[in-house]
Amino acid sequence: MILERIDHPDKIRSLKNEELDTLAQEVRDRIIGVVAKNGGHIAPSLGAVDFTLALLSVFDPKNDRVVWDVGHQSYAWKILTGRNARFDTLRQFGGISGFTNRNESEYDAFSTGHSSTSISAALGMAAARDLKQEKFHSVAVIGDGALTGGISFEALNHAGHLQPNNFIVVLNDNAMSISKNVGGLQKYMARMYASRSYNALKKQVWDMSSSLPSSVRRRFIYGAQKLEESMINILVPNIIFEDLGFKYVGPIDGHDIPHLISIFKRVKNFMVGPVLIHVVTQKGKGYSPAEEDSSSFHGVAPFDNQSGKTACSGGKSYGDIFGDTLTELAEQNPDIVAITAAMSAGTGLSGFEEKYPRRFFDVGIAEQHALTLAAGMACKGIKPFVAIYSTFAQRALDQIIHDVALPKLPVVLCLDRAGLVGEDGATHHGAFDISFLSGVPNLTILAPACAEELQAMLTWAASYMEGPVVIRYPRGKALCRGQEVTDFSPGRAEILSAATDVSDPPFAFVAVGDALSLAQETAQKLAEHDLRPVIINLRSIKPLDLNTLHALGKACSHVFTFENNAIIGGTGSRISQILSESKARVVNFGYPDRFILHGATAKLKEEIGFDAKSLAEAVRKQL
Repeated sequence: MILERIDHPDKIRSLKNEELDTLAQEVRDRIIGVVAKNGGHIAPSLGAVDFTLALLSVFDPKNDRVVWDVGHQSYAWKILTGRNARFDTLRQFGGISGFTNRNESEYDAFSTGHSSTSISAALGMAAARDLKQEKFHSVAVIGDGALTGGISFEALNHAGHLQPNNFIVVLNDNAMSISKNVGGLQKYMARMYASRSYNALKKQVWDMSSSLPSSVRRRFIYGAQKLEESMINILVPNIIFEDLGFKYVGPIDGHDIPHLISIFKRVKNFMVGPVLIHVVTQKGKGYSPAEEDSSSFHGVAPFDNQSGKTACSGGKSYGDIFGDTLTELAEQNPDIVAITAAMSAGTGLSGFEEKYPRRFFDVGIAEQHALTLAAGMACKGIKPFVAIYSTFAQRALDQIIHDVALPKLPVVLCLDRAGLVGEDGATHHGAFDISFLSGVPNLTILAPACAEELQAMLTWAASYMEGPVVIRYPRGKALCRGQEVTDFSPGRAEILSAATDVSDPPFAFVAVGDALSLAQETAQKLAEHDLRPVIINLRSIKPLDLNTLHALGKACSHVFTFENNAIIGGTGSRISQILSESKARVVNFGYPDRFILHGATAKLKEEIGFDAKSLAEAVRKQL
């Protein structure tokens, strides 16, 4: 196998074209085999294999800086830059990350995880290079979906203003099918626009026009630009990049490795300011199940690599419960709409989208816009439910505060993936939403411990018009109580243990959302030592049930809080403040003050001491 010989990226440059094609297939086979076992982002990375080989054939990955957007497309990059031997550990505890990570390899120029950042980061590196008078190429790789994020256009606009040389943006246009513009004529045009002779001629024409009278010269340049623009528009779909100050090259077949290498070599020595290379690829290239359903194979759990089928999880997820419940509520209330940021399937809204297409809004990777769009709708009597992963809501904090909470608009923000999310790691854990939202006035913040509570909270929120509501819930299979929740109201907790079931003197467990199950498991271990706490299912993070909390403060020796959130700024911190003058000692359990890496969720909880065994021992020491 050729791949076994590639222990250093420099060896790729000596390969012949047919060897590069063979290597590309071997890399795809490696990706499919590992992701089938570990899960991961398979379709984007399969589509990026060929132009990854071309990049490594032309640029020096140790000196030149190649910044990958998100990192979903970077598996081939990892394999070919010295991590093939460890690729079996992808997304596993102690193994390599599913995203690029500066701490993992010198070849990873930037640590990624959230979308639309590569152009900004690569431009920053180019600006630093020029300030320090260094020499290297700065290359940003960005997927077409990431261009829906506003930060990418801010970066494009700034790059057009700065006009740095040796700054290249590779736009991976991974549409469902190869653009029909990619053919012999378009290859010729791409080569022409990337050629020195064409650009030298263009410069000569501009220089010659300087001798013309100013009024004539303006008309001449305008006419020449329109002529060139018209030629490009016939064949090129992205004239906007030229208007932003980039030299545009493409579109190019992203699976034609020799042609990609030729274009990258020509563009590498351009001295005409920033260049954008438009590369068209097929998502899931080389694996028929991913080619046929690239959306489902964007990010997957482990699957059978022969059939492409994933194992049944055995139950509905919290996202599914959310989507099904909202669809039912929308049938009763025509003012309900659903908004998501490029995550319709991930947030459980596919059914809603199918049934109510006019009331479903996918804004793309634009969380800020999603919240203010919802605010505008709410101003006119619409009831918007905005479904966003907890980690991505961090990008819209200003909009939550300024556009939603301040005017008390009845927007419902549904935060999926709250808490640890496992193999996606530090960039995707929903570890901070309670901390950054609890201090925002006018917000009602709720956390269900089971599927029935989520249904009850959504039903209540659908009719609540006095202000915004946040509902946070975890990734994965929803716990089911088996009976409908009819007693829910904000600011009222649920007491789950009778007075005769508790120790004397009593102590209490106060649990937030799905951390209730962990509190109950911890209580079961303590029962072996005849220690039995009062167990409180908090349900409402804001407002808190102050009556119940103060009663615990008077009656209990200790109050232990459990939450799937950072301890600093979490619900436990607020309870500590509230009970600061009570006799009870408050001890908070949650996530430590550090970023938690990737791995199976159970393993991560064990590693940070947030599992039932560790917590039972901690409680016994406190008592």
